[in-house]
Amino acid sequence: MAPMGILPTLRLAEAPRAAAPRFASLDQFRGYTVAGMFLVNFAGHFACAHPQLRHHRTFASYADTIMPQFFFAMGFAYRLTHVRLAAQLGARAAWGRAIGRQASLLLVAVFAHGFDRAASTWDEARAMGLAAWAVGTFGGSYFQTLTHLAVTALWMLPVIGRGSGAIAVHAVASGALHLTLSHAGWFEWLHVHRTIDGGMLGFLSWTLPVAAGALAHDLAVRARPTRAAPALLLAGTGTMVAGYALACIGATFHAGAWALDAPPFCPPSRPVDVWTMSQKSGSVSYQAFGAGFSLAIYALFVAGTDLRGWTLGVFRLLGQAALVGYLLHGLVAEVVQKAVPQDAPAWAVAGGFAAYFAITCAALALLARNRIELRL
Repeated sequence: MAPMGILPTLRLAEAPRAAAPRFASLDQFRGYTVAGMFLVNFAGHFACAHPQLRHHRTFASYADTIMPQFFFAMGFAYRLTHVRLAAQLGARAAWGRAIGRQASLLLVAVFAHGFDRAASTWDEARAMGLAAWAVGTFGGSYFQTLTHLAVTALWMLPVIGRGSGAIAVHAVASGALHLTLSHAGWFEWLHVHRTIDGGMLGFLSWTLPVAAGALAHDLAVRARPTRAAPALLLAGTGTMVAGYALACIGATFHAGAWALDAPPFCPPSRPVDVWTMSQKSGSVSYQAFGAGFSLAIYALFVAGTDLRGWTLGVFRLLGQAALVGYLLHGLVAEVVQKAVPQDAPAWAVAGGFAAYFAITCAALALLARNRIELRL
């Protein structure tokens, strides 16, 4: 049997539990992110979908901004819970809780993402060798969102409870290491093999939006919303500019002189390389831009929610049930998409999306009403 605290818990709560104080802006931000995921994962399936609703290997579309926001939200909450647990239970206990949560998430990822069949026969597997078989089995489909979240959280564990400076240095060093390995051949390997989101080394660059979320937490705790919102917006703008500047390095190399790449949300104006904004390769330019975009969007929620009290019930529902929503939305989409032809006009796709969104939210609301929750 697995030790308690390692497996995820599905429980029926008999009475309201005493919840720790929440950042309403974070719940709203996370809910917006889940809603955005629903939109791009459903609409992107159809021929009429706008390019901004599709994932691309060669530039950052609106769809490509969604995943960094999950990592940003995770970094914010990770910092919040780890610091609180360390103060209450001690650093060792906080580390144990963190490792247990990420082990749980890795287990959930097995069922959410699955493995690949690296070999069709036993003789073929023996001929491949253990290392090649392991990479072929676990290095592709399994390394998607939930796996990346867990591995990146474990990579951040040594600094998540330390000062803001340590977190920032760790993020920059991780990005530099990712760039170095990409230049050394990792980029070419990714584009030959069936991988997405940076593959097995993606955690190095996914560290950037996680660190941005952790640093946003520190700012939100120390400053009032009237000061935090503009500071977050300024930091987000600067980080987005830094990500675009990194993309321009590749354009400069190819042009032989200083040159600007196409701006974010536009197809690249030069050959794709390690500097290109690409979710497939998890490039540092893409992650830096995604981290900055997340900071800017979160600043709007701080201004609207923490400062003015604006909230949406659907965002609160989705924000507080993000994991269940992630696990459930693909199943509902698969059913609804079968009722809408792939070449359907935009109005039919919009109707299908409305039905899919309503069904998924109704299921989440039913679970919440009955106090059934999946907790890590």
